[in-house]
Amino acid sequence: MTKIDLQGKVVLVTGSAGFIGSSLVLDLLRSVGRITVIGIDNLNDYYDVSIKEWRLKEIEREAACRPEASYVFIKGSIADRETIDGIFAQYHPDIVVNLAAQAGVRYSITNPDVYIQSNLIGFYHILEACRHSYDHGAKGVEHLVYASSSSVYGSNKKVPYSTEDKVDNPVSLYAATKKSNELLAHAYSKLYEIPSTGLRFFTVYGPAGRPDMAYFGFTDKLRRGETIRIFNYGNCKRDFTYIDDIVEGVKRVMQKAPDKEKGEDGLPIPPYAVYNIGNNQPENLLDFVDILQQELIRAGVLPEDYDFESHKELVPMQPGDVPVTYADTSALEKDFGFKPNTGLRDGLRRFAEWYKEFYMK
Repeated sequence: MTKIDLQGKVVLVTGSAGFIGSSLVLDLLRSVGRITVIGIDNLNDYYDVSIKEWRLKEIEREAACRPEASYVFIKGSIADRETIDGIFAQYHPDIVVNLAAQAGVRYSITNPDVYIQSNLIGFYHILEACRHSYDHGAKGVEHLVYASSSSVYGSNKKVPYSTEDKVDNPVSLYAATKKSNELLAHAYSKLYEIPSTGLRFFTVYGPAGRPDMAYFGFTDKLRRGETIRIFNYGNCKRDFTYIDDIVEGVKRVMQKAPDKEKGEDGLPIPPYAVYNIGNNQPENLLDFVDILQQELIRAGVLPEDYDFESHKELVPMQPGDVPVTYADTSALEKDFGFKPNTGLRDGLRRFAEWYKEFYMK
């Protein structure tokens, strides 16, 4: 692997107002010192824009305290080729972290167009910009890191999921777009020797997370006294991964790019890799919800005498969902010396405390 020192680098983070993107930008500003971070996000209204605006304000506040660091935010879409080409022409990023994507399995069933625009066309624009960053002998992009998803494993029966497994049977359009990203990245790595690493994230949660995620939606409904629906009658297991662990994993991956090497035939071997980032410890959904309601009561989001049992309903599985997600993270541990380790109760406690502060001041 080729080591990359982040000091003095220009890093483009797409989806920088998103959950993972904003958390990564904050961490880079705090931990690297001399760095230029370019963020782009279209601030769409897929979920509450006020959370995205709050994240951006947190970044601006942090950037103001870091005189060595430079931070630029651009409101725009990666599906706009002109915008992406303009960013590359002006800032010449050394590292690109593509986290901009339309997320969500169920939303892809009712709103497929936006997935094609963002996840396929947008990612193609990123790849093309990376490709042309080497034009005229320029140094170009040193590493492209991009978000994939545990959804690519579809209805695979073998667990834990390994990056060595076949992932040819997606059960949602969202999953299909993420697998397509990996295929496109492989082709561009082969053709143009762009060092690229895909990261299959497993159910990311934490403070200032996505309101479309189950734990966030459960919290909203319980607070309003509504009934929450627990799918597959609670017989779901998820590899819940705390946001700080995801960010630490991404940051470590950014600093080690796949090597550019030649094969025995003298042709380039694609400098391409894919890793899982998950907790390697799937939790039963019913247990997860039980800990969540305990922490919501502890934080004062719910009253101490809250009748939880009367507010939950066990229902069948939804289309496009899978019963178990479980990450084999041995490759991540071997190559980067890192394994996510935040316990579920600790992570949900931090979320509950943030939720109280954000919604119930």
